[in-house]
Amino acid sequence: MCGNNMSVPLLAEAVTVSGTERETAAVIFLHGLGDTGHSWADALSSVRIPYVKYICPHAPKIPVTLNMRMVMPSWFDLIGLSPDAPEDEAGIKKATENIKAIIEHEIKNGIPAHRIILGGFSQGGALSLYTALTCQHKLAGVIALSCWLPLHKTFPQAASNSANKDTPILQCHGDADIMIPVRFGALTHEKLKTIVSPMKLQFKTYPSMSHGSCPQEMAAVKEFIEKTLPRI
Repeated sequence: MCGNNMSVPLLAEAVTVSGTERETAAVIFLHGLGDTGHSWADALSSVRIPYVKYICPHAPKIPVTLNMRMVMPSWFDLIGLSPDAPEDEAGIKKATENIKAIIEHEIKNGIPAHRIILGGFSQGGALSLYTALTCQHKLAGVIALSCWLPLHKTFPQAASNSANKDTPILQCHGDADIMIPVRFGALTHEKLKTIVSPMKLQFKTYPSMSHGSCPQEMAAVKEFIEKTLPRI
């Protein structure tokens, strides 16, 4: 099995938290700018579900325009953080293909798409939303923490072939986030209503939470995973 990881570069290095019993589901979770998969592997371990495998890949290291071209882990280049800032369209689409390759690898290895949740935090959450909404595989759900929808002006058209128009999405945001203000999260939520069945969307905000996570949010994440990936 290790042999075919090589064809999926992000998977070879990814931090994986294995289930404590037979794995029948997977959560692929993407970290934020400048981070690695380790911090979210640790956070998800705290809300572990025995039959779920957690896969936390590391973003490649690239120069980031927003941070004076410093080289750091980043899923794609970031030019600005406002809804009108120019975006790295080619980089976003390339990153999306790399995440779809992880999903396809899991499907080949026996975990069907409808037993896979894609999620992420900040830039990783943005990539998970874009990937799910342009993906031909029907996923179990999407977890979008403190993030935005990339290339939002291309939607709903960009989602025309998506299999995830009625896939549950849990969106969480801190009220005190100065990096990605909660207003951007709210705008993203409104945009998602034009793409995905509004009944399937949850937007939870957390008072005094900055650009990070909190125990209440992790409890909501666990509840969402249990609901969308029930034991079989």
